Amino acid sequence: MTPRHTSLPLLLTISLATISLIPIQPLQAETITVPQASNAPLELSLLTKPKGSVITGNTINQGNLTVPSLWWAKVSSENKLLDNWIAYPPSQKEAARVDLVVNQQIWSLLDYLERYDFVNRLGTAARKDNYNLRVFNYQEELLATYTCTFNNSQPLCSIKLSSQNQLGWRRSL
Repeated sequence: MTPRHTSLPLLLTISLATISLIPIQPLQAETITVPQASNAPLELSLLTKPKGSVITGNTINQGNLTVPSLWWAKVSSENKLLDNWIAYPPSQKEAARVDLVVNQQIWSLLDYLERYDFVNRLGTAARKDNYNLRVFNYQEELLATYTCTFNNSQPLCSIKLSSQNQLGWRRSL
């Protein structure tokens, strides 16, 4: 054997021995969880008498666009589904959220995919301003949620819809 051939196995043995001394840390998957929707009650009285920095579909800002801006969604809402909304700014206890109030008669005519599409479109509009979304009827029943974790470069979001069986009984979210 030439010196060149004997050095290759020796080099390979030394390299493998060196690599085996380096501790290998297992990779840990980053688990990101989507927050649960707020469990605060719907405050329908704020629709007629907003307090503080709460914004409703009736709030008009003379200086600039109001955030979140859901007016176009309300105007373009098919069959007058979206009646109004209440937007709560973030607090130390909770993330910013928008509570939509929908016409129950129209909502009940929609199938699952139509409801999902509605929640997704308005949730996406609210998400642009870092707001989570809840959907209610005037009986203050929670119908759907769209929640996101906003501390990532790309928000991770979840949609939940209440289901209704054929007898009309609701299953909670």
